[in-house]
Amino acid sequence: MTPQELKSSILQLAIQGKLVEQRSEEGTGEELFQQIQAEKQKLIKAEKIKKEKPLPEITEDEIPFDIPESWKWVRFNNLCSVLTCGYASTPTYVSEDDGMPFISAKNVKPYRFMPDDHNYISYELYDKLTQNAKPEKGDILLTRVGAGIGEAAIIDTDLDFAIYVSLTLIKLVNNSLIDNRYVLYWLNSPIGVSSAKKNIYGKNASQGNLNVKNVRDFLVPLPPLAEQKRIVAKIEELLPYIDRYEKAWSRLEEFNKRFPVDMQKSILQMAIQGKLVPQLPEEGTGEDVFQRIKPYHKELKPCKDELDFSSMDFDIPESWTMVELNQLFDFVDYRGKTPTKISEGVFLITASNIRRAYMDYTRKEYISREEYEGRQSRGITQKGDLLFTTEAPMGNAALCDLDECSCGQRIITFKEYTEETVLPALFMYFILSPQFQQQLLDNCTGTTAKGIKADKLKHFLLPLPPYEEQKRIVAKLEEILPLCERLK
Repeated sequence: MTPQELKSSILQLAIQGKLVEQRSEEGTGEELFQQIQAEKQKLIKAEKIKKEKPLPEITEDEIPFDIPESWKWVRFNNLCSVLTCGYASTPTYVSEDDGMPFISAKNVKPYRFMPDDHNYISYELYDKLTQNAKPEKGDILLTRVGAGIGEAAIIDTDLDFAIYVSLTLIKLVNNSLIDNRYVLYWLNSPIGVSSAKKNIYGKNASQGNLNVKNVRDFLVPLPPLAEQKRIVAKIEELLPYIDRYEKAWSRLEEFNKRFPVDMQKSILQMAIQGKLVPQLPEEGTGEDVFQRIKPYHKELKPCKDELDFSSMDFDIPESWTMVELNQLFDFVDYRGKTPTKISEGVFLITASNIRRAYMDYTRKEYISREEYEGRQSRGITQKGDLLFTTEAPMGNAALCDLDECSCGQRIITFKEYTEETVLPALFMYFILSPQFQQQLLDNCTGTTAKGIKADKLKHFLLPLPPYEEQKRIVAKLEEILPLCERLK
């Protein structure tokens, strides 16, 4: 059960009369109701509140659940006045020195009134807004527009503010006859929230409006005043435990979200450091593999920039060797040459297609056969090649799985110099490891949109294991990494 579900359950028990016991000496909801109505008539005669149209009788079909015999179902407006400012135009803000503060939906969160973040309006507009709805300490504010529709809070401080049309002001008939905290918990209970949602008009809940006229007709279970206070006391006794539960729940949720990702990072870290499978002397060394690749190297120019290799400063097995990326793969780079895209033709792989260890073909783009053939002068991407994104996003890597395709900008294709020397799948995982990703961050350019220059990337370091061990590491990774995905 989530913290919100637990809180809702407690509030539901409260308004059904199941949270505290009933006591005959505390009277009945009917007796309290009559007192409230008598008080309301006094206020009408004194012209402190306006006389309103009679509320409709409550029918059996409307009653959502049973309540104790000593309680009474009443209409919301029997207990209070439901008011709005009656001013629908967007107000013009003025400076603090030239006006008065007003509050809107952003100042109301469930159970919390937050008056500090507010704007100012002219004195003239302030007078207009407060003619119908002047907020005072002890009143309840109910959000009637936006994503927070139905959220309610008590004004818990003395203030001289106006309310904007985004809020409904609820003034109880007499705070000595009704506990405003009981009303607040009822508004935030499942039936209160449900009543609000049923009376939203507009496109959807986040863009609609709460029909204030219908708020007056909401059904409220009315216990005797003394029982209201005991209900509130019990809720407020339990809320700190719910808060503690929520913190523990949030930590657990965060751990559950982070655990598969952290586990995956740890596995890749073990792989790149040679700790995932044992080393076997009969499989030779990484240096043996490097010597087989070396004759295929073109002229490898030194890096013009000073690089930070601190993330790659870790121990590797004695049979491995640390080499530069361009000593492992030939680079095919189409950056700087924007292809002409058409509706069909040869598939064009873009950076959006390359994810972390897999290809995503949600977005599809194509180039003509003629342009495809013309691009072969730089080298062509083939099935099984390792693809790498240099920016937007930087550092994704996946194996090409198409028989025929071309790569767009922000992508480099890593091609083996010769067969059975480097396994692209292994180096895809090495590239996705925390150490290599940090090497990217340590040497990239840009702040918001980070990118890595190909000239730098060529000289990045990676460990080279014996070829047979490469295959065993990949087999182990493909055995355990899917378990991390399932944990997500």
